[in-house]
Amino acid sequence: QVRVVESGGDLVQAGGSLRLSCTASGVTSVGYAMAWFRQAPGKEREGVSCISRGGDFTYYQDSVRGRFTISRDNAKNTLALQMSSLKPEDTAMYYCAASAYGDCTAVWRREVRYPYWGQGTQVTVSS
Repeated sequence: QVRVVESGGDLVQAGGSLRLSCTASGVTSVGYAMAWFRQAPGKEREGVSCISRGGDFTYYQDSVRGRFTISRDNAKNTLALQMSSLKPEDTAMYYCAASAYGDCTAVWRREVRYPYWGQGTQVTVSS
C-alpha cells in the first residue's frame, strides 16, 4: 500500500522560514519525479515546485522562485521544501505528490501526472 505523508507545517510570522518534509512508503519513489502543491482557502490547488528523479532538475512557480528550495534524499525516500522569506499569501495546505514519470517537464503542474498524494500539512503565515 502506497502512503505519502507530509510534515512540518506550522504557524510562522511573515519573513520567517519553515521546512516541510515528505516520506513515501510502499512505493519506490526514487525513480520518479516528486512535487509540492498547495491550496489556499477558496482557491484551486497549484503547483509549487517539482524535482526530477535524480534531483538534478527543479522547477518552481514564479511566486516562490528564489525563496523556496526543493530537495530530495533518494537513500531515505524523502522530499523536502525549504521555505524562507514567507509571506501571508503563502498560507495554504501543502501537499506532497509522487509522479508517474521520472522527469518534471514543462507540464509538471498537471495533477494527472501524480498518482500518489499525501493528506497535506498546513502552513499559516501571519502578517
